[in-house]
Amino acid sequence: MTHPKVYIETYGCQMNVNDTEVIFSILAKEGYDRTEDISEASVIMANTCSVRDNAEQRIWGRIDQFNIQKKEREDVIIGIVGCMAERLKDKLLDSHKVDLVAGPDSYRRLPELIAAVRPGHPQIDVMLSREETYAEINPVRIDRNGVSAFISIMRGCNNVCSYCVVPYTRGVERSRDAHTIVREACDVFHQGYKEVTLLGQNVDSYLWKSDDGQETVNFAALLRMVAEVSPELRVRFSTSNPQDISDEVIETMAAYENICRHIHLPVQSGSDRMLEKMRRRYTRAWYLDRVAKIRSVMPDCGLTTDVIAGFCSETEEDHKDTLSLFDEVCFDTAFMFYYSERPGTIAARHYPDDVDIETKTRRLNEIIALQNRKSLESYKKDIGKTFKVLVEGPSKKNPEELCGRASNNKMCVFPDTVHKAGDYVTVKVKDCTSATLLCELSES
Repeated sequence: MTHPKVYIETYGCQMNVNDTEVIFSILAKEGYDRTEDISEASVIMANTCSVRDNAEQRIWGRIDQFNIQKKEREDVIIGIVGCMAERLKDKLLDSHKVDLVAGPDSYRRLPELIAAVRPGHPQIDVMLSREETYAEINPVRIDRNGVSAFISIMRGCNNVCSYCVVPYTRGVERSRDAHTIVREACDVFHQGYKEVTLLGQNVDSYLWKSDDGQETVNFAALLRMVAEVSPELRVRFSTSNPQDISDEVIETMAAYENICRHIHLPVQSGSDRMLEKMRRRYTRAWYLDRVAKIRSVMPDCGLTTDVIAGFCSETEEDHKDTLSLFDEVCFDTAFMFYYSERPGTIAARHYPDDVDIETKTRRLNEIIALQNRKSLESYKKDIGKTFKVLVEGPSKKNPEELCGRASNNKMCVFPDTVHKAGDYVTVKVKDCTSATLLCELSES
């Protein structure tokens, strides 16, 4: 018997990757097989992101490409799931190019929705939930190296930053049962995975309480529980919020060698005026205090960030505050963007997008140029050091070399034709670029 096949393209964050794995698991139980060949799929879906406008524009282009498949095979079903489905539900249906629209909390209903699709009768479910965490679903892993797995620990966000669409597309914050998270970590470790990344829009606000009220687990406690699955299982997490990351979390990281020494701590701006307008709920001084605490407890901790250039009413002085913060902190790397207004957000409703595109672009380029210098400075500090690296596979540029990340999340490349993905090796840093540590195998 031939099973129907489903093809999914995934856009956006690590949460979307994990959601795609959940979708494949749900559909597999109903007899669908996964395929990476779009031409043989009877269901074609895009799991989408709405954080920036260019992400959505890419999806509209892909929908047109999906419809080429539909012209060749009329029974093909085209679906849009995820954040864009939640935000643009009516527009997607009005395009008459999509058969199925499902939001992030509707994945359990996908088999039912797919079965109900008829010509001229698309199916939609974009209801947000206060309870859904997909806690008991065992995701179908789609990574290629079998080394690192994503585990969702919570869904939604309560922060409502003024520029951000996530609370409107993913709903309110809810934490997953801690014991199902540990069980999933055990499962992937027994499958041969050597690393897990715990995912949430704001992992530091994770808080699970048992139904009987007898047990409460915060994020620091969850980190300990997952780290104790095995000392051979590395633990990472993303994303932290500067207002919520606690001393307890930082000290828990320091107490366990297998909790990786890396924190992604989005700052968004170095200006207190901008931070207040963004509704970030912390100040520049608070952020710098958290950085100081991290580095006092874990001097070797890698630190990365996000930043937005040209937010509403940003002045040259505000921009200089961001540059000076980057200069002071010396991040390893940063995700840097200029402000892209998202319809429906507080900023879109109340603040004019009044920084022109030329100014946004110039300011962004100045941040990028500074960060490139600071990245090189950060990476140069590691020359001569030795690191334990988890091998991810061959280097993209040279099959005679392997690559993998150190605990601080820096990518290491080194000559090696003996080891394989999933092995731990010790390397010594000989040189670097602004994005890679160039290493050799160490005897120690």
